[in-house]
Amino acid sequence: MTKPWKIALFAGLAERFGARTLQVDWPEAELTAGQLKKRLAEAYPEQAEVIAPAFVACNQAYAHDDAVVNRGDELALLPPVSGGGGDERAEAASAAPRYAVVDGPIDVNAVSELAAHPDHGALIAFVGMTREWTGGKRTVTLEYEAYVPMAEASMRRIGEEIADRWPGTITAIVHRIGEVGIGETSVVIAVSSAHRAEAYEASRYAIERLKQTVPIWKKEVYEDGTEWKGHQLGPWNPLA
Repeated sequence: MTKPWKIALFAGLAERFGARTLQVDWPEAELTAGQLKKRLAEAYPEQAEVIAPAFVACNQAYAHDDAVVNRGDELALLPPVSGGGGDERAEAASAAPRYAVVDGPIDVNAVSELAAHPDHGALIAFVGMTREWTGGKRTVTLEYEAYVPMAEASMRRIGEEIADRWPGTITAIVHRIGEVGIGETSVVIAVSSAHRAEAYEASRYAIERLKQTVPIWKKEVYEDGTEWKGHQLGPWNPLA
């Protein structure tokens, strides 16, 4: 008997479908990512509006619409993410990875230490926190969800991009999932470089790229309801 296609769902998509995984019996052994989305929209027309802006992930990497995916691949349908090679010796010397998704409080100093280097004169830590008021609504708490292995790989790629743009720069990124209360830290990005200008530029680049490409989703829990917040920086295209 032929095995079904399995497609993992996250965040608002999982809520809309009422399931974490879709299993569909399609006869083909392979399809393009675009064909897969079209088939899903045909099979679930009531969800077509949320399928359209989503991206297919194949084996923990974003797939172009014309990329071929196979029945046995690790497949996921990812809604817009929340928004919205480095110095390997430094990472190898540390007991903790420089790119991680954690389920619990983040120690800002510990993340900063992962990016520190004795030859660097600048170390910047960006700390993202839960604010109480957004657009006139009072936030009670935030809930974060992630496609963890792909998220960590995506954060590592951001570090590699930064090292290419600003040679010698070291980056560490740690993001929290689960419930994050008012005033608590959801993400820490630490960047060190020989001079402060590069550190400032790289830190800004890191948070913008994280909002564009890393599969982490944010649910805002208000006093009167909840809302999944997707990409807010224009049309979402993590492959751009």
